[in-house]
Amino acid sequence: MSESFRYIVRLFGQDIDGTMKVPYALAMIKGIGYNTARAIVMKTGLDKDKRLGELTDAQLKKIEEIMANKQVNGLPSWMYNRRKDYETGQDLHLVTSELIFYARNDIEREKKAKSWRGVRHSLGLKVRGQRTRTTGRIGTTVGVKRGAARAAQPSAAPSAQSQSTSQTKK
Repeated sequence: MSESFRYIVRLFGQDIDGTMKVPYALAMIKGIGYNTARAIVMKTGLDKDKRLGELTDAQLKKIEEIMANKQVNGLPSWMYNRRKDYETGQDLHLVTSELIFYARNDIEREKKAKSWRGVRHSLGLKVRGQRTRTTGRIGTTVGVKRGAARAAQPSAAPSAQSQSTSQTKK
């Protein structure tokens, strides 16, 4: 490894292992998968077998500039992670906190419109049609607690016995 090799590289506000090959290292960023990373590497003309720590500052800046404008020229629109944005109608490719922000806004919009998906989100239930009869049983339980049921049984039984004994004595 040369002197200019960096073991930790900062990209998109995230620390990435510099010993990884460039496509795999880019895939560690939220919003970029392996196939998108390969497309970015091909678009920038980098060697896919190079390690991320071997790249120069200019090459890293070039990668960040490509992803900063939310649209990668030469990348087909079906590879974008946000197609037909609700507000602009454009195809976008979002990374890191932008992706989380847009997803959260979409959920809030669904909740405000009280659509089926929004109601399911607000209730904390499954949204995409999965079964709920046997799975997804985390959170609050519905039913009778064992301790409460036991406490209720003995208290009811003595009162019934006391009434029956008082009637027989008379």
